Amino acid sequence: MRLKTCLLGIALSLAACSPGAAGGKEASSAGVGDGVGDGVGAGVQAAPTVHPVSGLRIIPLTVWHKGKLHAFRVEVAQSSYEQGRGMMFRTAMGPDEGMLFPMKPARAASFWMRNTVIPLDIIFIGTDGRISNIAANAVPYDETPLASKGLVIAVLELSGGRAAELGIGPGDKVQW
Repeated sequence: MRLKTCLLGIALSLAACSPGAAGGKEASSAGVGDGVGDGVGAGVQAAPTVHPVSGLRIIPLTVWHKGKLHAFRVEVAQSSYEQGRGMMFRTAMGPDEGMLFPMKPARAASFWMRNTVIPLDIIFIGTDGRISNIAANAVPYDETPLASKGLVIAVLELSGGRAAELGIGPGDKVQW
């Protein structure tokens, strides 16, 4: 178990530091990764901590699938306003990016694709921290409710088809 914890720490550190961790985009927050007084060497960009489009905080998130770690950098939609807006009107999301919707307290959740331009995988995370179900490749602009199976502590949105591409499915462990 200690080895897994160490490996997870290393993987998260590498994911957070890699230039591709934010979908290949350079840090755009003022003072982040500009190499001036921040200890970041020339040519090395620190991953942004705030998304340049949404202004939401970005955190690392991992999904464990059959012993394999998949690392993501996700925007956190914390407030009811942020959760209501979600990915509306956004035209792109990187392969290792996503948006997390924490649910406190845990509850049944239902999402739709109103004003959402790109297809999404809507991943429902149960009270045990494992994926309960996935609404895969949700259709842009479709207002049909896509519901969780049971209570969830969070919902994760990834680019449509990304979960299947990585083999991510129900029962996989999600940590952030």
